Amino acid sequence: MEKKRIYIVAKTYPTISKKYAELVCTAGILEDGSWIRLYPIPFNTLAEEQKYPKYTWINVKITRNTADNRFESYRPDLSTIDVEEKSKKTNWDVRRRIIFKNKKIYTNFDELLSKKNKDGTSLAVFKPTKIKNFITASTTNEWDSDKLEHLEMESKQLDLFLTPEEIKKQFRVVPKVPYKFYYQFEDETGKLHKLMILDWEIGMLYIKCLNIAKGDKETAILKVKEKYYDTFIKNDLHFFLGTSRAHHARAPNPFMIIGVFYPPLTTPDPQMNLFDME
Repeated sequence: MEKKRIYIVAKTYPTISKKYAELVCTAGILEDGSWIRLYPIPFNTLAEEQKYPKYTWINVKITRNTADNRFESYRPDLSTIDVEEKSKKTNWDVRRRIIFKNKKIYTNFDELLSKKNKDGTSLAVFKPTKIKNFITASTTNEWDSDKLEHLEMESKQLDLFLTPEEIKKQFRVVPKVPYKFYYQFEDETGKLHKLMILDWEIGMLYIKCLNIAKGDKETAILKVKEKYYDTFIKNDLHFFLGTSRAHHARAPNPFMIIGVFYPPLTTPDPQMNLFDME
């Protein structure tokens, strides 16, 4: 294993599996500007000081994930995760320099798909030309019952080694968001696309809004749309895109939005517009 310094830019909303209580896929950037994917990470079982937020450097020992043919994918040694101190100030310029370093910003979706087919690229930054819509679609309210049953069996088998509190922490299942979220957008060619948003932030925002709205789902959805559509389209919106291992090689378009980057629009120099009469 080798130790790497990684700048965290995206976390997906947790999913559950039969092997882990919950899993989070994390995308980050190495110091040379190249992409890296860390998986699997049972995020809620990490020590509090290891729970990394976005836009933070971490140091961790990693090894190539041989079960995943996407070249950016690595398996972390969870015990070695060390989170560097996060800046108390939001500095979008610093974030831009780190994120855009030695990296192509895609604006043509077909070009990105061609790149994926050519060399297996599975992580990218994409800048939409125009956001057309924010779409929600209802889905199930509960996690897969077979997986939950398997987790319960696993927890009973662990009771000889763990305390009840430790078992509860190990198999705590995060709330299931009963919606799927999508951005519909145009690229620079004018072609229309629709991608699912799997961002950690959008899932947690929905849960927070639902609690504030005292269980009113329609109000919670409106609040989510207010941020992801009404607010973000006024910013310099970029997508962090990633593929899933299951669909990377088979699907015509395997990309999903695993994170959004929404710095404020840069303020233009007033002198640059002196002769712009339109």
